Amino acid sequence: MGDKGTLALQMLQAAMTDGAGVAKGTPGARQPCSEGHQRLADRLVRKMAAPVLAVRTGILFRSFKTFTTLKPFIPVIPQYGVLTQTANYHPKPLKLNLKDPYIPDKTSEKTPEWQLTEKFDRKLYGRYGDASGIDPATLWPTDEKLEAIIKEEAEWHPTLELMLKNISLREEEEAAKRRAKEKLIASNMAKMPKMVADWRRERSETKKKMAEEKTRKDKLLAEARERFGYAVDPRSSKFLEMVAEVEKEQKKKKKLLKRRQKEEQAATPLAPADE
Repeated sequence: MGDKGTLALQMLQAAMTDGAGVAKGTPGARQPCSEGHQRLADRLVRKMAAPVLAVRTGILFRSFKTFTTLKPFIPVIPQYGVLTQTANYHPKPLKLNLKDPYIPDKTSEKTPEWQLTEKFDRKLYGRYGDASGIDPATLWPTDEKLEAIIKEEAEWHPTLELMLKNISLREEEEAAKRRAKEKLIASNMAKMPKMVADWRRERSETKKKMAEEKTRKDKLLAEARERFGYAVDPRSSKFLEMVAEVEKEQKKKKKLLKRRQKEEQAATPLAPADE
């Protein structure tokens, strides 16, 4: 700090020595310094601390400025310790023209295909107007496309009159189906007593046939027991052969009975007709 700093330090040491003194009761102890000496010492301390504080503030500011201007760095980890490598990369600014409208070059091979479509041309003309350089006559659909659009609208976007007509036709069809169903129900309800009577008759006939079949089977089993002398399994071949023989005999008897009835009818003289 130079001569001034050395002189200030000596004065500060003297003031501190005079102010502090030595321990009380020691021979040659000095009296405490006056209030003026104490103020002088405080002033000297402040004068000495001001240059040091200014130097530290400057160092801190320069360090902060250096860190803020540094480029991104890449940490490199060698075999011994860590080395910080700064990436001095300066990207080139993009050459973008944000003032004039962007009109793609249709003759360039780098232009993407979606920028060459009519849809993109319509978007450009709608955004920039005549500045896009597009003729609005080319954006109008052709006759074939116009017919396809009209056909699509007629199919998927019908008019209000057509929609109301379709609704009325659908309601009439539903009403006709409902009337036909009600007519069928009324007809079936009218036939219900006869249908119930037929069902009951069929059920009684079925039960009667089942009873007759059971009786016939029991009769055949009893006949087989009398013929063979033991109970025969109805699934055995002997029982089935016996049943076939019995049925054959019954058919013969029925034929003979029918022949006799015909002979009797033929032999009976006809009654004379009343004159």
